[in-house]
Amino acid sequence: MDTVVTPEMQSAVGIRISRRVSYPITSSDVRRWAIATYWPAQPPARYLAEDEAELIAPEELNAFAWAVVESEAHPAAVNVERNDPDRTERQIGVAGPGLKYQLNGGASVTYGVPMKVGDVITSETRLAGYSEREGRLGHMLMSTTEDTWTNQDGEIVKRSQFTLIRY
Repeated sequence: MDTVVTPEMQSAVGIRISRRVSYPITSSDVRRWAIATYWPAQPPARYLAEDEAELIAPEELNAFAWAVVESEAHPAAVNVERNDPDRTERQIGVAGPGLKYQLNGGASVTYGVPMKVGDVITSETRLAGYSEREGRLGHMLMSTTEDTWTNQDGEIVKRSQFTLIRY
């Protein structure tokens, strides 16, 4: 099978695409996120505890939903169009495969330690890899990016993998 993954693309696997750092998670963040997530039902008590030391955040809490303390992208990411099929590579300064169409190939999430009040979350997104196969519409390239969230102690909070299908 022919490949559209160039040696330059293959050598870019593992490169960091972006990094973000959240503000410390507050008890209000936890409670509001839980109320919104479970509405109209009452959220579990662990998300509403009066004692902040007992509060844990819902796994789905987005620590970056409102604002971030720090955000940096790879220097090549400037002016890369969001809908460009070669965006994954262009935002890290690598020539893409030049495929015309793209669609969401899915996501998977693995959770680690729970987020708690006071946690500062760091997100790092990297190019995780490529795979290829033939489909009904021709040759398909699956690109995977991985977003790893860690807390201030370096513990993994969650790891998300996103797949982009291009053809």
